[in-house]
Amino acid sequence: MNLTVSLRGTREIKENCQIFRLTGLLDAFSEPTFRRVLGECIDAGPKHVVLALSQIDFVDSSGLGALVQLVKQAQNAGGTLQIVSNPRVTQTVKLVRLEKFLSLQPSVEEAIANVPPQ
Repeated sequence: MNLTVSLRGTREIKENCQIFRLTGLLDAFSEPTFRRVLGECIDAGPKHVVLALSQIDFVDSSGLGALVQLVKQAQNAGGTLQIVSNPRVTQTVKLVRLEKFLSLQPSVEEAIANVPPQ
């Protein structure tokens, strides 16, 4: 799925979770579309979401804000949202002390293992 010129990704539904693998930039330009599309997917279900951001080159404050909003949306729907990170994204998240809230995981497989059973 092409979210914007600078942000692309794929969506896969696996049992009771959906996995998004994203590449590019999660910044002020791509954030509105990213938040809208993922918000619609959370509403559609499954409610447990894994965001694989290991191929993301850059996240700015608006991207972090969108991630926080999507975590809250998933939790309000009775689900979870976990983020598979890379060193660059992890560093940005740790700067604002959101690593626990955003449930950073080392791999997609570990994130899937953390998804509660149906």
